[in-house]
Amino acid sequence: MAKDEEELESGAVVVLDEVVRRAAAANASDIHLEPKRDRLNVRFRVDGEMVEQPSVPLDIASEVVSRIKVLARMDIADRRSPQDGQLTLGPESKPVHLRASTFPSSVGEKVVLRLQLGHALIPFDKLGIEADAQARIRDLVSRPQGFLVTCGPTGAGKTSTLYSFLKLIDTRSSNVVTLEDPIEIEIPSITQGQTNVRAGFTFATGLRAILRQDPDVIMVGEIRDAETAGIALQAALTGHLVLSTLHTSDTVETIVRLVDLGVEPWIVANAVSAILAQRLVRVVCKKCQEWVRLDAPVMDGPEQLLPAGASVIRPRGCSACLKTGYKGRTGIFEMLVIDDDIRELIKAKASPRDYRVLLRERKIAGLRALGLEKVKAGVTTLDEVVRVTT
Repeated sequence: MAKDEEELESGAVVVLDEVVRRAAAANASDIHLEPKRDRLNVRFRVDGEMVEQPSVPLDIASEVVSRIKVLARMDIADRRSPQDGQLTLGPESKPVHLRASTFPSSVGEKVVLRLQLGHALIPFDKLGIEADAQARIRDLVSRPQGFLVTCGPTGAGKTSTLYSFLKLIDTRSSNVVTLEDPIEIEIPSITQGQTNVRAGFTFATGLRAILRQDPDVIMVGEIRDAETAGIALQAALTGHLVLSTLHTSDTVETIVRLVDLGVEPWIVANAVSAILAQRLVRVVCKKCQEWVRLDAPVMDGPEQLLPAGASVIRPRGCSACLKTGYKGRTGIFEMLVIDDDIRELIKAKASPRDYRVLLRERKIAGLRALGLEKVKAGVTTLDEVVRVTT
């Protein structure tokens, strides 16, 4: 190997290690390495938002990408096909596990590294759920059967919420089995399975296999089709506690989606215990926050969200928060416990309007109203709440 090549390779080692170290220190979830004609652009996803980082010079960019592909056991010669793999970087005392994914673009291969940080398991009481809802969830999770589903868009923290629910369960006296795509966090005290579509190991086939494993608690990463929904709900009716997620916007849409999937309404009505709609909002950095008073009321159409003169917190940006004004995230949770009135609506295949009328009559707060409470408490900003609830 020529001296210049050795220098480039050693330089790539140093650069990659430094990028990963900074990403881990910033608690980033992903590293994006994006090829441009004059550089390798670097961005971190921190608290759900993309944050620009110093770029990698063009002369070493290809070596950095090649090093990732070698460590992740990808085909280094194939630059035309998407590939994925796993690698570990950093010292043995504090290794960083990463999932790597490549994507061929017009100017080179883009690489995204997903950081699988061990501390990603969030304690139940740190999720941001209100105290009364926490008590209800603890009760529901302690029951021998039922179906508890979290819903929200991609990146809303649904799976993290389910992991925190699993930590409430005594795994010494219960057989807990999960089916995920992929396994995000390893929990040694339970059995975790990962789907493999190529091998025919789908959510539906995996769920059938789990039911032959004498489970007490089943976590299904996501309900994606009618077959999986039917098996999961039937399992909840026959003496199992089932936890899962749906890509729906709120509690009402979740009920309607389960019925629209073709599952018998009476099964949905009797199997579902509760639905938890959630969003993640960024928390204002405590080192650079400031309080201001609103000059005018904040309106959402005819509805007044906050009156003029109300005190709200405003982000500024400092080195501690990478100049974003935010550091960390917390959840907004809308919880709907299924009772007899809602069961009757489900059995009658009621419209979303009928459910929303009932929720208004009961004065059950929606996601935006719950988010405003966090704005008033100085946890987050109005802009954040509006962004995630629009």
